[in-house]
Amino acid sequence: MAAIDTEVTKVHTVMTVEEVRELVQKFKQDGYPEDRIFVLTHDDKRTKRIADRTDAEEIGVWEEGLGTAIANIFRSHGDELRAKMRSLGIGKSEAEQLEKEMDQDKIVVIGWRGIEYVDDDYDRDVYFHPYSMYNGTMPPYR
Repeated sequence: MAAIDTEVTKVHTVMTVEEVRELVQKFKQDGYPEDRIFVLTHDDKRTKRIADRTDAEEIGVWEEGLGTAIANIFRSHGDELRAKMRSLGIGKSEAEQLEKEMDQDKIVVIGWRGIEYVDDDYDRDVYFHPYSMYNGTMPPYR
């Protein structure tokens, strides 16, 4: 069996809590530490509720960095969500696309490699698994 690379950030978009639960379990089986598996939605209360029900984490000050956390106080909610994703290494255009998907009630689930990014720096090796109503038919892309 091939080794799973937990040194790569993987981003999935899903629709249901059950899909989140399955992904969290898969990330754990693949070797991602529990504190590097995140869930994010467009609504803070929904994010907390899903995180609590699936053993996922919310992106907090530790992951996003103190500077980003303080700046988020003054940002719009959309800007805050994009900044949180950017701090995990997701590029600007991808963060914008994911935020649009969250506008449509999709849930973002992230298996993070554990490296904090600041400013315009981003992880060029993130794997994206877009939502597909036919699960498993769309391959990941970088």
